[in-house]
Amino acid sequence: MCPFCYIGKRKFESALEQFPQKDKIEIEWKSFQLNPDMKTEPGKSINEYLAEIKGWEPAYAEEVNNHVTKIASEVGLEYNMDKAVVANSFDAHRFVQYAKTQGKGDDAEEQLFKAYFTDGKNTADHETLLELGAVIGLDVEELKSVLESNRFSDNVRKDIYEAQQVGARGVPFFVLDRKYAVSGAQQPETFLGALEKSFGEWEKANPVTLTTYAEGANCTPDGECE
Repeated sequence: MCPFCYIGKRKFESALEQFPQKDKIEIEWKSFQLNPDMKTEPGKSINEYLAEIKGWEPAYAEEVNNHVTKIASEVGLEYNMDKAVVANSFDAHRFVQYAKTQGKGDDAEEQLFKAYFTDGKNTADHETLLELGAVIGLDVEELKSVLESNRFSDNVRKDIYEAQQVGARGVPFFVLDRKYAVSGAQQPETFLGALEKSFGEWEKANPVTLTTYAEGANCTPDGECE
């Protein structure tokens, strides 16, 4: 629900597209709640909510959201903040945690971002989450079972605790190889530099070494066979 997280995702993806070893990069989404106590209030506008919790005038909250909307448009995202639904994110995080077990964590995040920022859907509503699950090919009945239980709640809490341990006090927050942190929706060149540095060090520390087990007849690139 942080507007800069979706923007940061696009900027990171732009950097990754330029990274020569992108096929060797594994991305794992982690849960983080900016306001765990937020109540789901579909009838309240995001401007009203921000005005209440931050002490802003509604007009100023609208101005801030208009500014963020403009930034989002610069990376090809459509924000409709006037349609955003104030919603607690805990079950949405459980949805992502389940999707991760099916290899669809990134797909789940993309759908949640679009649902919240573009389509104005209630991301705390189980029917909404089931619809999003169907879009990305999850087993809807299994997902329904997950949402109706407390499954993956501990996964969410563990991620939040881990974020505290690595120094994340806000989002977006990117951790590369558990060594380097990039905070905020940085420009693609910043992400690219962080990728190059962290991957270069990881590759140096994890060289590909082979021990010969057996040798037999073979052919070499120069055309000789023996």
